[in-house]
Amino acid sequence: MRLRHIPGCEEFIQNSTCCLYGDELIKHKGKISKLYKNPDLPIHIEIGMGKGRFIRDMADKYRDINFLGIERYESVLMKAIQRKENFENENYKYENLLFACIDARNLLEYFDEGEIDRIYLNFSDPWPKKRHSIRRLTSQYFLKIYDIILSKSGQLEFKTDNISLFSFSLEEIESVGWKIKYKSFDFHSEPDSFSNIMTEYEEKFSQKGQKICKLIAMR
Repeated sequence: MRLRHIPGCEEFIQNSTCCLYGDELIKHKGKISKLYKNPDLPIHIEIGMGKGRFIRDMADKYRDINFLGIERYESVLMKAIQRKENFENENYKYENLLFACIDARNLLEYFDEGEIDRIYLNFSDPWPKKRHSIRRLTSQYFLKIYDIILSKSGQLEFKTDNISLFSFSLEEIESVGWKIKYKSFDFHSEPDSFSNIMTEYEEKFSQKGQKICKLIAMR
């Protein structure tokens, strides 16, 4: 993925009070909950959050959950931080939302066993070439990582408009012994979608008439 680098984005992120770089997050491994105002709440993470609309809206709707948005690209993460700040004022702050600038391949460096209660993957890069399949966030490689950091009752939620990636994901999940709790190849036509929080891509694709696939998996 080619992204336009925004000069000064690294310094901007480092000065942000709501975002952690990898080294900072490592210091809090096993005690990430203490970074939040209410450390007793469950932790949900979104991997590859982009500009952060989904996780920001989730944090606003579900105040009884602590959210952590993960994005590896500084230029994109800076925009997510700016948008969060634009919605805040002296009377309202996202006290249950933090960001982290880390690579998903290194999740085990940052999170302890069973530390996370839910993982969201939304419209992840499909990496269409077969030789790149291990890079897909629903590949066996990543599922084995999720298996460690998720709590015993933890869940994985995945949405995409890419049917090939969705089918691949179903096969990978079943191959590692996980259970498919829910699946739909046309999620927006289901009653369950009424309370759905959409991502920017999801809204864009659905307006074009593209079907949205969703699954929920657990061990």
